[in-house]
Amino acid sequence: MSTPLQHIRPLEVRARAACMCAVGGACSSYAPGHALHLIQARIASATPADWTDGIVERADAIAGTFAVRTLEGELLALWNGSGAALEAPAGTPVAVHRRYGVLAVGRTQFNVAAT
Repeated sequence: MSTPLQHIRPLEVRARAACMCAVGGACSSYAPGHALHLIQARIASATPADWTDGIVERADAIAGTFAVRTLEGELLALWNGSGAALEAPAGTPVAVHRRYGVLAVGRTQFNVAAT
């Protein structure tokens, strides 16, 4: 005679999933300001008329925030959790694609969120 198998109950999820960039790891989210999705990068490059050139006025690498002054004089407050403020210190020329939330620093692109 065999003993009946005990049913193993599934574990309950007790905490919300958090993006790894909050603790210094690789970003695991494609939400605005997090990792740049391939489709987001491609669609931004496919619409070149929507890019705006600017200069970084200030950058806070710890908070991930920075301000970009466009060549038209508009100030854009942006946030990125994956290191854009480290790559673009104050005085760096950048391009911003406001429709799709992409920041280009040279050839490197970041997903940014307006704050």
